[in-house]
Amino acid sequence: MKQVLIIGLVVTILLSGCNGVGKTSSPLPTVALDSQDQTTNSTSVAQTTETRTPDSSPNESGNAAASGTVTSLHQAQFVANSSGSVQTVSVTVGEEVKSGSILVVLSGREKMQAAVDAAQLELLSARQELDAVNRDADKVRAAAQVRLAEASKALDDAVRRREYRNYRNGSESTINSAKADYILAKDYLQKAQDAYSYYQDLPDENINKAGALTALSAAQKAYDKALSNLNYLTGMPSQLDVDQAEANLQAAKAEYANAQKAFDRVKNGPDPETLALAQARVSNAESQLLASQASLDEMEIKAPFDGSVGRLNVHPGDWVSPGQLILAMVDLKHMQVETTDLSERDVVKVKAGQSVKVFVKALGVNVPGKVAQIAPMADTLGGDVVYKTIITLEEIPQGLLPGMSVDVKYQ
Repeated sequence: MKQVLIIGLVVTILLSGCNGVGKTSSPLPTVALDSQDQTTNSTSVAQTTETRTPDSSPNESGNAAASGTVTSLHQAQFVANSSGSVQTVSVTVGEEVKSGSILVVLSGREKMQAAVDAAQLELLSARQELDAVNRDADKVRAAAQVRLAEASKALDDAVRRREYRNYRNGSESTINSAKADYILAKDYLQKAQDAYSYYQDLPDENINKAGALTALSAAQKAYDKALSNLNYLTGMPSQLDVDQAEANLQAAKAEYANAQKAFDRVKNGPDPETLALAQARVSNAESQLLASQASLDEMEIKAPFDGSVGRLNVHPGDWVSPGQLILAMVDLKHMQVETTDLSERDVVKVKAGQSVKVFVKALGVNVPGKVAQIAPMADTLGGDVVYKTIITLEEIPQGLLPGMSVDVKYQ
């Protein structure tokens, strides 16, 4: 299985006018620069630069002087954050490339693409859920209102049934009606007994005796029923009936409270907890998609600016390890100078915007420039207190490369 390779990009950008002085970058001597790398000026470098040797005596005119190094405003280094293999290499050392050009492609794109697809699907699902929460707010509120109304009615019924258990089982009117039924049933039973007494000594096969016995049996059942009903209505509820009514009342109270809370949460819009959860899911899905897309993009090393390939340490099929430099880029069309030993005695003579003359030792030419930045914090060099300054070059002479040594005269 191929391992995923993530590339770390370290970009140093030193722009004139920034609040601070960048650190001197190491030279990239392997970069070749042809005539197309020269800046297009109305006057050629040969016409505006002057070949001379630097003054050997230190600053006889009283102006400040310092040594320095040529640096590029834009530099980038690409290093591996994990192990993996190189799939393709599309550039060579010294080649000029445009911003966005693919330089190196690493293995593992299929796995990263699958992660991106999964993150996109999750984001789509999360957004649909959030839309549903907002869209169905009225429906959810209506359902909560119905539930609250039903819970309110159930609570009223439970309260009434519980109150009944504090009194006799029957009301006064039902008890009076039951008493009347009992009296009638008792009288009917007495008459049935009297009628049967006339025939009880006759043979069982006697039809009159059989009729009287049937009437007596019916009268007895009516009497027993009337007596039982009267006893129930005039009696107090049992403890079991009381406990059951109390339990039903407590359950109705709990349901009503829950229904009220549910309605309060949605009466002015979507449930805040449900809405927050849906929003958090969308936010998380967006973060996952960004992370997955970034990992996929890192499988292709692209030029972050127009420049030249300064170093190239890999070939197709090579295996790289975490921290290994894959390639470096440098901008040869936008360069500047960083001084290294401007003394504390001379720094007070230097101001931002001040004109300078930069002598490039390797080329033997003087180049005009201006002071862009003065470091507010000092460094030490051989026990001396020194300050760093950054010089912008008004011209880029042909053949100028990062890392070349210069002498600077502050005018």
